[in-house]
Amino acid sequence: MKRFLTVAIVFALLLVPSFAAPASSLDLSILQEAQDAATPPSEAKEEGIPWVQDQIAITKTFIQDNGMAYVVKAVTFLLIVLIFKFLAGIAARLTLKALSSNKLKLSELLKKFFVGIIKKVVFFAGILIALGSIGVDTGPILAGAGVVGFVVGFALQDTLSNFAAGIMILMYRPFDVGDVITAAGETGKVSDLTLVSTTLHTPDNQKLIVPNSSIWGGTIRNITAQDTRRVDFTVGVGYDDDLDKVQALLLEVASAHELVLKDKDVQVEVVNLGDSCVEFVVRPWAKTSDYWTVYFDLTKEFKKRLDAAGFSIPYPQTDLHVISIPEGK
Repeated sequence: MKRFLTVAIVFALLLVPSFAAPASSLDLSILQEAQDAATPPSEAKEEGIPWVQDQIAITKTFIQDNGMAYVVKAVTFLLIVLIFKFLAGIAARLTLKALSSNKLKLSELLKKFFVGIIKKVVFFAGILIALGSIGVDTGPILAGAGVVGFVVGFALQDTLSNFAAGIMILMYRPFDVGDVITAAGETGKVSDLTLVSTTLHTPDNQKLIVPNSSIWGGTIRNITAQDTRRVDFTVGVGYDDDLDKVQALLLEVASAHELVLKDKDVQVEVVNLGDSCVEFVVRPWAKTSDYWTVYFDLTKEFKKRLDAAGFSIPYPQTDLHVISIPEGK
């Protein structure tokens, strides 16, 4: 806040002298009269009066006659800016409250986008009104901003593609803040979205800034979009083991876990006859938030129970058959 006040005051003091109306706002004739009455440098030297002292006298006269007008305009500018900064905060809160209605069902990302736009628009309007109040012609400023925007937009075409992709993401809502997604070859939890990029936090606490065009231009996998997920396991046993007993054991272990959902059937089937083992697929269901807990627990429990029951989990192996060839052939 202190930094903002300092910048606003300096901005006002710099603008007022340059753009203030000459006749209506400040009477600059006093300065002109003082300059006319001042002794020229050549005559000053002859009379022994330093020319610098004359300039100091002129400055003092000008400040005495017009200093208060500058102060009033600076204070006016600052007050208007502060008032609109306050109004921008109120407008943002009201917008957020209106968008939080259950009928609209907007994503958190879209809410943040609209709130940010409203806040910036109100504050920018306040800046324009404050400049107009101190005699600054805002027409050229707006025209210049339009020209600059066109030039910058032409130069930053890639950024505009990210901007368009950000709009599409906000409209179609493939993910929201807090979702874990895989997009553009990266996986992480969505923490923020701007019109240019999306911020992800990876499981190992890295922060990734991904361009929106890369996300929208590829496949988006929302890992946490649903409340429940199926946890898939592949378990291999030896060819000599009793497959029916193995199937019953795997079903018992998976069904007994406290976080496995009881209202969904656990699927245990032979899925593949591999080179060195018979592969079973085990598919219990769990809440999305419990996915990794179930995965780690059951992986460990499958190994312990299969070992305890005497079933083998064979290593990858290759059978080599040596055929002797009789001599002379």
